Amino acid sequence: MTNFAWHENVALTQRSFSRRSFLYGASAVAASGAVNFRDVMSLQAEELRKQGRAMILLFMQGGPSQMETFDPKPGTENGGSTTAIDTSVSGIQIAEGWEQTARQMKEIAIIRSMTNKEGEHQRAAYQMHTGYIPSGSVKHPSLGALIAKELAPMERDLPAVVTIGDRGINGMGAGFLGVDYEPFQVAGRSVGMVPDNVSPIIGEKRFTRRMGLMERLDAEFASRGGETVVGNHRRIYDKSAKLVLSPMTKTFDLGNESTETKERYGNSEFGKGCLLARRLVEAGVTFVEVRMGGWDTHQDVFENVKGLASKCDPAVAALIADLRDRGLLDKTLVLWTGEFGRTPKVNPRTGRDHWPRNFNALIAGGGIKGGQVIGESAKDGMGVLSDPVTVPDLFSTICKSLDVNPAKENMSPIGRPLKIVDGGKPVAQLFG
Repeated sequence: MTNFAWHENVALTQRSFSRRSFLYGASAVAASGAVNFRDVMSLQAEELRKQGRAMILLFMQGGPSQMETFDPKPGTENGGSTTAIDTSVSGIQIAEGWEQTARQMKEIAIIRSMTNKEGEHQRAAYQMHTGYIPSGSVKHPSLGALIAKELAPMERDLPAVVTIGDRGINGMGAGFLGVDYEPFQVAGRSVGMVPDNVSPIIGEKRFTRRMGLMERLDAEFASRGGETVVGNHRRIYDKSAKLVLSPMTKTFDLGNESTETKERYGNSEFGKGCLLARRLVEAGVTFVEVRMGGWDTHQDVFENVKGLASKCDPAVAALIADLRDRGLLDKTLVLWTGEFGRTPKVNPRTGRDHWPRNFNALIAGGGIKGGQVIGESAKDGMGVLSDPVTVPDLFSTICKSLDVNPAKENMSPIGRPLKIVDGGKPVAQLFG
């Protein structure tokens, strides 16, 4: 069987009754002695999986400038040449160049008080993906893997986690959760097309015979002490075979989308990625990350962000509008963020350097109340004035939106239980 991205990574609807009513009924059954507590928890987990909840992470790799995106400071010493524009919500302004996102502001909440301490790209990106500081003793699972473990259907043809775009972030996979939750990667020319090497080059019957032969060879190796290796190997190939033989692979092909729809998202790789993200969650994928690089603007920040915004703005706006119009936004959380922000003071190269002290993020869908701003930065942009939001706070908010228990523990290889989120609390204002 040929290699493809998923293999390389290894180195619907909501039920008619609410979760509250389900838990009430399950608790009553447990109290009656008909089933034990473990059975009740299994039923609860299965109910969550059937609700069709999903998340799309739009990750701006390199650290976007908050002042040239959603926290402009026009007319101030540090504001530079960036001007502010009105949005569809009275009193909320964002930076010029984001006109289409501005029209969707009723669905979007801006967090202007994100704050952190990590100012190095790799460490900060790791933390913004896992919730943990990098550690030499353990490779933490990414948020996508953690969410998929809780919410993804057990039986599925498409992968539970898909990453679209720049491959430049290392170590953002399933970690110790294992191969079942490794992301399927789509990048470069493959965005918008059926991924390379997914279609079998032989007939289905011959393909099945070859899979059977491989299983017999695996069984022989397992009998000689290779059970763990064989187990992982078999899961990879089982998942790969499902995808290869499934008609759902057509989800990756944007060919049947209308010209009008493609134009709304934009013809950039990021635009295609956002359109693909919508198609994937519509088809039942639990977590999709779309990455866009180029935000490390140490020089010419104003011109560079204009170019980036021209590709990012239409895609973000179209994605949110499309999810809303298709009835998917209520159960799909969309988060736009990067690993940190940029320095309020412009450097001698007309750029902005790394600045984790305060930055911004957008969040929409998944029960989030749009049309509001959370927190405030100082007039000169040098710090947070009110309602600071930490990385654990953001992750706790995500868990609340998706109805995932942030305190649930997964056992690491070193025998240490690690919570999905270590500390933090949800941002209450985001939920009305």
